[in-house]
Amino acid sequence: MAASSLQRLQIHSSSSSPPLLCLSCFPSRNANHFGHLLVSGCEQTATLQARGVREDIFVNMAERCDCTECKESLYGQKYILKEEDPYCTKCYEALFSHNCEGCQTLIGCTSKDLSYKERHWHSECFLCVTCNRSLVDRPFASKDDLLMCTDCYSNKYSAKCNMCLNTIMPGSKKMEHKGNSWHETCFSCNRCQQPIGTRSFVQKDASNYCLPCYEKLFALQCVHCKKPITTGGVNYRDQPWHKECFVCIGCKHQLAGQRFTSRDDFTYCLDCFCNLFAKKCAYCTDPISGLGGSKYISFELRQWHTNCFNCKKCSVSLVGRGFLTSKDDVLCPDCGKDL
Repeated sequence: MAASSLQRLQIHSSSSSPPLLCLSCFPSRNANHFGHLLVSGCEQTATLQARGVREDIFVNMAERCDCTECKESLYGQKYILKEEDPYCTKCYEALFSHNCEGCQTLIGCTSKDLSYKERHWHSECFLCVTCNRSLVDRPFASKDDLLMCTDCYSNKYSAKCNMCLNTIMPGSKKMEHKGNSWHETCFSCNRCQQPIGTRSFVQKDASNYCLPCYEKLFALQCVHCKKPITTGGVNYRDQPWHKECFVCIGCKHQLAGQRFTSRDDFTYCLDCFCNLFAKKCAYCTDPISGLGGSKYISFELRQWHTNCFNCKKCSVSLVGRGFLTSKDDVLCPDCGKDL
């Protein structure tokens, strides 16, 4: 071996240092980038001279190492380990390398492979589709499989804050309500200026108010409980009520959306009103409400539902006809002849 070539090797005298190889066995300088090269069948004694010092170096080499795919020897070649299996660079690129989404060429072993959602790029091809700036080590967003830097994406697609009119940047927290968007810090009460966040609020005249401020400024007070009405109010006789306060005085069921009546300024559902105040049918004894325009028959001190006012004997309807009475019974003229 030429002395000028041997000067590139360092001689390690420590027992813990890695073994030295002769130049025929020593891997190329770039081999460390791909893995450790194993060379077979070499047991040599190399005599090295450096600054007048002579040392004998014994190099023990491992067993033969071939490419897992093509079976070619990796002696003196660059190789790559994948799941502990060695491949020559040619086979590795054919089996495992990807085509670049940008330039459509193969991403070789010596190039950086940047991947996003199972797509791959050379590092120099990983660019914003709008401004062509590199996206390496920068935040980015995608739209219809196109990559953009956050500035370009925001200018084109991001919502604008309804308060400050600035772009709401991707990844930042935003508040939404009825199609409008706000920065979290801009979504605040129009009166106290405190951020509303996830608290309940009321929107009035395109402005947002927290509940305490809205109640102080605008809310009507329930005529029953004297508390502010924020949602679900009922108006009866020009007076505001909470839905849960507008109830039947008898059974306490809510009357909003139901038929009801009143007596002496108290509200009643139909069942309670009829049970308490309505006359009873002389035939079926059920209450006769007379509400909603329903008709009934009244004779002397007795009343009947129209469908209950029938002849006692033949059951023919007596509504709009003459009739006779026999004690508590009513009869048609034909049946009354037998009396």
